[in-house]
Amino acid sequence: MAAAVFSVGMAASTVSYAAEKVSVAFFLEWALPMQIAKVNKSFEKAMGVGVKWGDFKTGVAMTEAMLSGDIDISVSQGLAPFVTAIQQGAPLKMVAIAVLYEANDCFVRNGLGIDSPHASELEGKTVAVPLNTMADYSFSKFMQVLKVDMSKMKIVDQAPADGAKSLADGAVDMACIFGGASAKAASEVGTPIMSTKQKTEAGITSFDVISVTEKFATEHPELLKSFLEVVEDSNQAWKGTDEEIKIVARDAGMSVDTTKKQIAGFVFPTAKEQKEKYFGKGGEAARAAASLGLVFKGDSDGSKIAKTIDGSFLP
Repeated sequence: MAAAVFSVGMAASTVSYAAEKVSVAFFLEWALPMQIAKVNKSFEKAMGVGVKWGDFKTGVAMTEAMLSGDIDISVSQGLAPFVTAIQQGAPLKMVAIAVLYEANDCFVRNGLGIDSPHASELEGKTVAVPLNTMADYSFSKFMQVLKVDMSKMKIVDQAPADGAKSLADGAVDMACIFGGASAKAASEVGTPIMSTKQKTEAGITSFDVISVTEKFATEHPELLKSFLEVVEDSNQAWKGTDEEIKIVARDAGMSVDTTKKQIAGFVFPTAKEQKEKYFGKGGEAARAAASLGLVFKGDSDGSKIAKTIDGSFLP
C-alpha cells in the first residue's frame, strides 16, 4: 500500500522552489482520496517543499485564512463560500473541482411531524445553518422547491457540529449539515426534509472546489500544478480498499463505516473531465457560480469570470 501511494505522489515531477512551505486548508469529516497522499507526505515529495495542513470548520473560515495570508490553497471549499468571497472582492481563484456530491441535508427534528409535504410548517421555526456554505445553498434550494417562506423562519448561523448538537438539544427545529460525523449525529435525532430521490428530481446537487490565492497562483504556478497533479493521481489510484478507507478515516476523524458510506456517494471528476465540462467559456463552473449570484457587469466575453475560474493549472 505504501509503495502504491508513494508512486502516486512521485507521478508528479519532483521539483524545488524558493518557497519554504505551502499552507493548505482541508476539512475534517470530509473523506477524500488525496488524504492518503497527505498522510504519506506525497505532496512534499512531489512539490519539493514542506506542506502545512490546517483543518477548518467552514469554507468561510478558509476564505478568511487565505485573505490573512495563513493559507495558500483550500481543498474542497464549497462553491457558495468561494462565490461569496469573490463577490466581496477577495483575490481568489477556483483552479479545480474537488468533489461532486449529493446536496447536503437539512434534518428536521423527529417528533415535529414535519416532512416535505408539510414543509410550510417550518415557517415560524428555528433553523441552524452554516451561512454562506454549500449547506446554506442546499437549504435555500430546498425551501424554494418546497415553497417555504424563509423570511418567516429564524435562521441561526452554526457550524455543522454545533447545529447537530442544537438539533439534539431541541434548541432548533431543523439543522442543515455537511460532514460525515455531524450528519450522522443529526440523523440520529432528525430526518432529511428531502429524500435523495426528491433532490435528484429537483436537480439539487453540489460540488466543492480547490481554490487558491491569486498571489500564490501568480508567484508559484509550478507548485500549484504539482499539487493538482498529486490530487489527480490520488483520485485515479483510489480503489476503495479496506486499507485505503482506514487511512482516510483516521485522517478525517471519522469511523471506518461512516467514511465508507460518505465516500461512496462522492464523485471525483478527472482533470480531463474538468477541463472539458467545468472550465472554459460556458463551463459548468461558471454556470453554477452564476446561479449563486456571481455575475460581472459588462462581462459579455467571459474575461472577468475567467480570472476567477481558471482551469489552466490542471494536469
